[in-house]
Amino acid sequence: MHRPIEDYALIGDHQTSALVSRDGSIDWLCLPRFDSAACFAALLGDEENGHWRIAPKGEDGPCTRRAYRPRSLVLDTVWETATGTVRVTDLMPQRDRCPDVVRIVEGLDGEVTMRSTLRLRFDYGSVIPWMRRSDGHRVAVAGPDSMWLRSEPEVRTWGKDFGTHAEFTVGKGEKVAFVLTWHPSHEPRPPQCDPHKALADSLEDWQAWADRCRYKGPYADAVLRSLITLKALTYAPTGGIVAAATTSLPEEIGGVRNWDYRYCWLRDSTLTLGVLLAAGYHEEAKAWRDWLLRAVAGSPGDLQIMYGLAGERRIPEYELPWLPGYADSPPVRIGNEAVQQLQLDVYGEVVDSFMLARQAGLPPKPHAWQVQLRLLEFLESVWRQPDSGLWEVRGPRRHFVHSKIMVWVAADRTVRALEADPRLRGDINRWRAMRDAVHREVCERGYDPERGTFTQSYGSRELDAALLLIPRVGFLPPHDPRVTGTIEAVRKELAHDGFLRRYSTDDETNVDGLPGGEGAFLACSFWLADALHLTGRTQEARELFERLVGLCNDVGLLAEEYDPVHRRQLGNFPQAFSHIGLVGAAFTLFGTEEAG
Repeated sequence: MHRPIEDYALIGDHQTSALVSRDGSIDWLCLPRFDSAACFAALLGDEENGHWRIAPKGEDGPCTRRAYRPRSLVLDTVWETATGTVRVTDLMPQRDRCPDVVRIVEGLDGEVTMRSTLRLRFDYGSVIPWMRRSDGHRVAVAGPDSMWLRSEPEVRTWGKDFGTHAEFTVGKGEKVAFVLTWHPSHEPRPPQCDPHKALADSLEDWQAWADRCRYKGPYADAVLRSLITLKALTYAPTGGIVAAATTSLPEEIGGVRNWDYRYCWLRDSTLTLGVLLAAGYHEEAKAWRDWLLRAVAGSPGDLQIMYGLAGERRIPEYELPWLPGYADSPPVRIGNEAVQQLQLDVYGEVVDSFMLARQAGLPPKPHAWQVQLRLLEFLESVWRQPDSGLWEVRGPRRHFVHSKIMVWVAADRTVRALEADPRLRGDINRWRAMRDAVHREVCERGYDPERGTFTQSYGSRELDAALLLIPRVGFLPPHDPRVTGTIEAVRKELAHDGFLRRYSTDDETNVDGLPGGEGAFLACSFWLADALHLTGRTQEARELFERLVGLCNDVGLLAEEYDPVHRRQLGNFPQAFSHIGLVGAAFTLFGTEEAG
């Protein structure tokens, strides 16, 4: 039986991350980077595809309780058994050289016999490594990968059924620490990590980082947990932020809408930058802005919608036939073919990010303005073309209204920059003319006067939750009847038990070219809360926000989507876009209030 997505918690070291279930099993871990091959892939298959469980012997179910240590990404999992109480503390310390997974078992009361079962499977569960002993440690090697398992004090281990097993007893106050370390197999063994020092240092680092948070309003714990999650999804060497820690968690159980989200999307740029700046994390905002500038460097015609962690452009998509998928939801995909799509909205997102960075006083980059002008010049030549839209549909290209609105944003932000700063050089009349032309066309071709709403694409009757962003980006004022009409129409037609779908996936329109459906999209539901507030319906907005925060799992994490019928999370996990939506909505709704 598969574990619900919301049963997992996240640990990480700012370069990769792992998912730990409520029963003490690490079922997903990619090493050495977020986008590397997994050595634990039970999440998308079963235990034979790799996992590491530490739990009381004979306890097959979930823990009694678990929680992160305050203001950190250090996870405590507690079992209360018939013979005593035990805690397992999981973390991945910030690495000096190679990644470590640290698991510390501590007796809290009585005496508990523990069992550790480690099954390493490199290359997404397909390769069983060769195991041997060395100086009392277990060493696994296969091809380019090598891993060392050790314990303090040393615990006897044995091999069985292509796994490494251990059994030991802890009494009150006793501790047994395990460290699992990865390194390239052709290199010497890395220095050993002191697990107890790593725990103390990690807590100190995380709590110092958390103390910088500016948000003091209601739901402060949920906001801080979301910010910690965004930090955990950041690839520290470059500042890039991955969309999620996983690949191929389905948007519909048994469906085929399974994608790899372990990359960095340009469209997240403005919203990400906004929440980081609002929360006081200027260093992270600057690192993200700098990653963005490096990623988009080159010919504007070659701009991609996503890049690798360091700005890599090649992200080929392929399937792993040996993995059955989460809850038998194949295929399992690696890479993302959407990287080849034309999505006009990303130009607006990038230009908007540049303006936000200037307004926030981030240290200027001399070439940023020239990059912006080159992007706009290219956009001027292509904006009348159909595209694949922000949802990366795999059906035919269309004239998506949101895409055109973001083209308007690109022109508008450039005009505003020229108006505000006489030191900048550019043809302001040219960009005003482009801005006006886009606005006029969207209002003429993207609006349905009979129904009083903007539509998903020119000439269609379908709607799109992205239209809720119209007042937020300033395309029209919040109280314009066309805006309020659109909000009501989207809320009515895309409703899913009080939350929102992105768009209709019924068989008649088949806008995305895929079979099946999906759950409510959490970021869109946060956008609805924003839009309601902007149009003066603040009480409704706050009630919706409270319902959305209530969907967080027991440790405060959100996936991409939610299934209101079966009351479970869906899609890749944890999802940066969902947590960005939570933080952004909190600042919109409560940013001037103090927590009571």
